Amino acid sequence: MQFKHLQNTELTSSRLIYGCMRIAGDNNLSDRNKGKAAIYAAIEAGYNHFDHADIYGGGECESLFGELLKETPSLRDDMIITSKAGIRPSKGDEEYDPTRYDFSQKYILESVEGSLSRLGIEQLDMFLLHRPDFLMNVHEVAETFAILKASGKVKHFGVSNFKPSQVELLRSVMSMPLVANQVEINIHNVDTLLDGTLDQCQQHKITPIAWCPLGGVAYSAWGNTFDIDDEQRIENELRQQANKYQCQAWQVILAWILLHPSGIFPIIGSTTPERIEAAKIALDLEYSREDWYRLFEARNGETVP
Repeated sequence: MQFKHLQNTELTSSRLIYGCMRIAGDNNLSDRNKGKAAIYAAIEAGYNHFDHADIYGGGECESLFGELLKETPSLRDDMIITSKAGIRPSKGDEEYDPTRYDFSQKYILESVEGSLSRLGIEQLDMFLLHRPDFLMNVHEVAETFAILKASGKVKHFGVSNFKPSQVELLRSVMSMPLVANQVEINIHNVDTLLDGTLDQCQQHKITPIAWCPLGGVAYSAWGNTFDIDDEQRIENELRQQANKYQCQAWQVILAWILLHPSGIFPIIGSTTPERIEAAKIALDLEYSREDWYRLFEARNGETVP
């Protein structure tokens, strides 16, 4: 495993982050045991950074992780634990209760308390706002972060799925840095390359964290817009590059993401121990700029201007 310092923090994270969104499965005993085995596999493989959110598994993913920490409390000493909040799912039985985003102080404070309780820990290493709240009051958010910091319940703060203008707005009123922006980055979704997100991360020393890094290759990307010709071009190029680097196509994609100078940290969300371990192969590939652009060209169906 490779490790990299998270800028504007004292934290050193494994370059691959283990994503805990699926560890509880259907929350039956078999799935929960599989989830625990996956977490232990990640620990054995050298992952020290674990990504959660209050809504994952309806809270059961954090609870399962908390069970593991209760069984072996010493594991917490070497971990970075991140969680997110701000998405409020509809309860489904109330007319005026839609799925929505909520950055109100009361809700965020209660959400952090809930995560800490389920995880069985006293402090989150990082807390991220999960998706932008269109009704966000940045002064209220900044005050909420200050309360959480002063209480010792959160060390560092960041955002997820924020556009550059939203990051700048929040940064303008904060007394502490935003240390991360967790965004979708994969061969299908390259918005962050084009909309200034990764440029901003470099400018302000914000760590970009990539969710769904294998979208469009190992599984269908969200809102897939590729047609058959697109998929065939990408598949052909990946096949050639996988043969060149003596690895699998999905490992090439990770190397493609890792090459970006903003220092992206991909999230690995598999619950298969062999795949959790195999993801590390991407860290050691001497991936070239030329192959990066060949894959980008295959994605677009045309060369860059």
